[in-house]
Amino acid sequence: MGRRRRRPLPTEPALATVEKLTHDGRGIAYVDGKAIFITGALPGETVRFRYIELRRDHGSGQVVEVLRPAPERVAPPCSAFGRCGGCSLQHLDHAAQIRAKEALLAEQLRRIGGIDDFERWPPLAGPVWGYRRKARLGVRYVRNKGKVLVGFRERGSGKVAEIESCLTLHPRVGERLQDLAGLIDALSIREQLPQIEVAIGDNRSALAFRVLQSPRAEDRQRLSDFGRRCNFDIYLQPKGPESLQPLCPADPPLPCYFLPEDVTLWFGPLDFTQVNADINHKMIARVLETLAPRTEETLLDLFCGLGNFTLPLARRGGRIVGVEGNPRAVEMGRYNARANGIDNVEFHVCDLTQPLGDQPWAEARYDKILLDPARSGALELMAWLPRWRPKQVVYVSCNPATLARDVGRLVHEHGFRLIRAGIMDMFPHTAHVESIALLTP
Repeated sequence: MGRRRRRPLPTEPALATVEKLTHDGRGIAYVDGKAIFITGALPGETVRFRYIELRRDHGSGQVVEVLRPAPERVAPPCSAFGRCGGCSLQHLDHAAQIRAKEALLAEQLRRIGGIDDFERWPPLAGPVWGYRRKARLGVRYVRNKGKVLVGFRERGSGKVAEIESCLTLHPRVGERLQDLAGLIDALSIREQLPQIEVAIGDNRSALAFRVLQSPRAEDRQRLSDFGRRCNFDIYLQPKGPESLQPLCPADPPLPCYFLPEDVTLWFGPLDFTQVNADINHKMIARVLETLAPRTEETLLDLFCGLGNFTLPLARRGGRIVGVEGNPRAVEMGRYNARANGIDNVEFHVCDLTQPLGDQPWAEARYDKILLDPARSGALELMAWLPRWRPKQVVYVSCNPATLARDVGRLVHEHGFRLIRAGIMDMFPHTAHVESIALLTP
């Protein structure tokens, strides 16, 4: 049986009125009974668009002309907006971005979780530009242009977007993209350097260059000179994360974040940390205020990473148990506990996406539980939460769909109640929604 032929696309632009935003920032309109996802369109707008894809029950398109703009539409300040995949909502007023993210969270909780009765937490918001301290930048030498490009990928493409600077990146890097491109263009391995990991700490800044070929002596010198001149620690990564090695200085101190409760969180350039320092502080403060550990209590922090929540919670009191699947993160969590003089905390390595088995920490009882899983959520753990008999559960999520799924399971199958939920604007001008929920038995 042959492959089904793709439907031919209409040759003329079509007209549509946009109803709402998708989870990735596109506008949804309905044309001839089909849901059409239109890039560049906002709710309430009448637009003319061209079809990019058309299937039996849905399609996608690109705005050609905005005939009736939404009151919340603004002029994007970045000339690369629309091409660069780093942002998707610069054309929407920031207050409207917040409202759209709140609406998305509520819609997911209602549609996926079957929950509509809960208190709305006030959104956490902060600076909307220069907030991004961690990033992976693409690098590409383009022969037909005769130059190196450094930046985020193009929207819907693996190509590196051609941008002069980036407003969402921390200025230390966002204003130096052209300097980085010039540096790499002068290297003998410019075609063997596909990406740069950016890590901006409160104490120092690091750039980790992924190199597919060993740099020559003159390349190393150029990289070192750039680091000294621009005040960056320079690292090379020839293979996997374990191959990361400092170039200049030869033995640099680690970057760190200064967290609430007088905690210093040290991390390596490739370690996962929250990208937005202001929102991270506010998020930790909300968790501390909500869970408020008492001296006699034991708290469980699942997917604890380096101790971003674990260590500030431990400063407040009680006994904190952190569990994380990444051995490197657990090693750094223990290091951070020692460096901060915190001894009422313990860390365990455990793949929380697999059955827990007879892990000793899993057999205990916990007064309160915090979990902050990856985008896939924590469905495997939902049946365990009632066994631990917590008085409170705080769920931090980077994906409202899996949050809604997991919270729905807790509510409808395990007798928990969703008390409140809200969004945290960790990534302004993108469609990314960070959220937090509080549940009680």
